[in-house]
Amino acid sequence: MNEPQKWLVVRLSALGDVVLTTGVLDYLSRYRGWRFHVLTRRAWAPVFDGLPAVEGVAPLDDADLHMPRMAGVLRRLARQYEGWGLLDLHGTLRSRLLGSLWRGPVRRYPKMAVCRRLFLASGGRLCAAALEQFNVPQRYALAVEKKAPPRNALLPVIRLDEAETAAAGGLLPSAPDRPLVALHPYSTHSHKAWLDDNWRELAVGLVHSGLRCVVVGVGQSPFAGMQLPEAYFADCTGRTSLRQSCALLAAADVLVTGDSGPMHMACGTGTPVVALFGPTHRAWGFYPEGPRDVVLEADMACRPCSLHGSKPCAHGQRCMQSISVDDVRQGIRQVLNSAAL
Repeated sequence: MNEPQKWLVVRLSALGDVVLTTGVLDYLSRYRGWRFHVLTRRAWAPVFDGLPAVEGVAPLDDADLHMPRMAGVLRRLARQYEGWGLLDLHGTLRSRLLGSLWRGPVRRYPKMAVCRRLFLASGGRLCAAALEQFNVPQRYALAVEKKAPPRNALLPVIRLDEAETAAAGGLLPSAPDRPLVALHPYSTHSHKAWLDDNWRELAVGLVHSGLRCVVVGVGQSPFAGMQLPEAYFADCTGRTSLRQSCALLAAADVLVTGDSGPMHMACGTGTPVVALFGPTHRAWGFYPEGPRDVVLEADMACRPCSLHGSKPCAHGQRCMQSISVDDVRQGIRQVLNSAAL
C-alpha cells in the first residue's frame, strides 16, 4: 500500500516537545517528500511559521481538549483530513481517540513509557541502554522509519523572516560588537530552576566583563530592581511573543537555561546553549544535541527523581545547587571560544 504524501501530525504540548517535532518533519519532507499539517495548542502554533514542510496548522484552544466538545472536534478533524495519514507524536488518550476515528494510515512513535517507569523506579539501573539509545526526535522518526536517523539530522528548525530578525535588534542591549548572552531563568517546575541569587551573580559578572545580556521568558524576574547598564543588559521578561523570543535567541551567541522549551527553541535557531540539568536526565531524550552545546549536571545517585522535574526534592534541590556560577561561566567561555575555531 502506498503511503499518503500528506499527514496530520499530532503534538499538543509541551512547548519543548512541540519544537522537537520540527526537525523530524523537515527530515521527512526532504527525504520522503511529505507535507504536513500540525494539530497543536494555539499557543504553540507560531513554532511552525515559515517551515516549508508544514503547510498548515490546526490550532486547538483549551476548551477543545475537554469533553463533550472534544468529541466533536475529533470527529470533524477525521472528516476534514480523510485520506491523509495521521502521525501521532503525542501518544495520549486524546490522540488515540482521534486515531480510532481516522480513515487512513496511523503511525505512532515508541514512547517507551514502561522503560521510563522502570528506569525511574530502579534509580537508573533498568532500561538505561534502551532509553539512551535514541533521543526524543529519533523516537519520533521511528514512527515511520525502520532505522533511526542520526541525531544531528533531526535538530529542531525555527525559520525567522527578515522583519522578525530586524525587530529583535531594537530590543537588544546597544553596546556594539560585544558577545550577547541570552538568559532564561524560568522553569515550569520550580525544582528544575537554578537559584535566583545565582542568576543575579551570573548577570552582574557577565556585564562587568563586557558581555551583553538579554533575559527572555515568562515569570517573576530575578533581576527586578537591579541597576545594570542598559547598554549591556536588557530584561525582556514577559515582553515578547513566542516568535519575538525566538528572534532574540537567534541574535544571541549563547543561551543559558535550564531544561526548558526555550532551550530547544535556541537549538532551532542555531544558537548554542549552556543547559543546566538537575532532577531530569539524559535518558528521557531531551538533552540538546547541537555541536557546541554544553550540558552541566550533577553526578548524584538520586537523579532522575521525576520525568519533568515536578516531584518535590527531598534534598533541598542539591542537584541544581551543585551547579556553581563559575561552572556556568566556564560553559559560556567554552561556547564563545568554540565559535572562533
